[in-house]
Amino acid sequence: MNNVREKGMQVFRKLVGGNRRVRLAAVVTVFTLLLSVVPGVQAAKSPLHSKMFDLSEPAAELIGDQELHNGTVMQSFAIDNVNRHMYIVQLMAGGQQLPDESAPVKGAARDLNGDLALTKLDMSGNKLGYMFLKGFGHGVQIGVETVGDTAYLWTETDSVAEKDGHGWGTQLARFAFEDGKVLTPGSPELEKFSLVEGADRTTVNIDPANGLLTMRYRINNAFHYGVYELEKVKRHVYEPVADVLQPSVGTFQGFASYGGYLYLLEGDAFGSNGSTAPTGNTKITAVSLNTGEVVDKQLISAGDSLTYREPEGMAIHLPDASHPQKAELTFGFASSFTPLRLANIYTIDRLLPEQAILNNKQN
Repeated sequence: MNNVREKGMQVFRKLVGGNRRVRLAAVVTVFTLLLSVVPGVQAAKSPLHSKMFDLSEPAAELIGDQELHNGTVMQSFAIDNVNRHMYIVQLMAGGQQLPDESAPVKGAARDLNGDLALTKLDMSGNKLGYMFLKGFGHGVQIGVETVGDTAYLWTETDSVAEKDGHGWGTQLARFAFEDGKVLTPGSPELEKFSLVEGADRTTVNIDPANGLLTMRYRINNAFHYGVYELEKVKRHVYEPVADVLQPSVGTFQGFASYGGYLYLLEGDAFGSNGSTAPTGNTKITAVSLNTGEVVDKQLISAGDSLTYREPEGMAIHLPDASHPQKAELTFGFASSFTPLRLANIYTIDRLLPEQAILNNKQN
């Protein structure tokens, strides 16, 4: 370190006799050189460098068999790690009539229009409030951003009906949770974001530990995941720090990212597409956001005693928001039967370097 400092001083002494612009350049050069070797001062780490969740670890139950505002299947969820709340989204149930509607609306019409119900819960699963989101999309994945006491939900919006009978979002939206509120794509409370021109099926997740927003989107019939700095997106500056293609998965059910890794949830309810109790076919895939390669894929046994058991949604849980390095990967299952489906969320809390996980698999 002393040799580096001496070389820096030699550069400085050689250049200080020049003009003012050269002297300024010398100062910047020497300061940068010295900063790199001062103990305790480190360059900022890339947000895409992190440990990886050990998907082979048994998952613990976070909440189980919880009722939501509607009795339909949960679609996805997000966790407010600061205020200790969670938000679960589902398709609106048929037969409801909202104040601006002339008659009750059937469930199939709600699905085609992209009408969603959003339930606010505490971390024990107790209901605290709800919203209705008309014309937003299918709710495959949502995110939440906390600003003080206010929770801002990130969702898809501007739903477009497709031939599969579902409505799918084409943009992202940010809005504050307001109990009992009904929002539409034209509501003034919404701020909209169009990150990729020409994209559709836009869904979103927030990495609260690293200040990142990940958007899943479809373009040219291929699904991508673009990762952005959340604060830049809020300023409508769309500069991805990573963009990877979705690898081959089964029935897609949700995603979350944490640092350098993307996690994909797939699977079907018991009795569908080869999913047989108690094992089922629910899997989580880990993808490197730096390379786009699949680095792990594990069959998930959590919730094997549930009735129905359809995987739905993912989120990053920080038990202590002031210690983001102690994160947990959470994923959901819908359970029970129509007309009262229930919500269940499980968590994996072991983080290891990627190489350690690969070594464990080989041993």
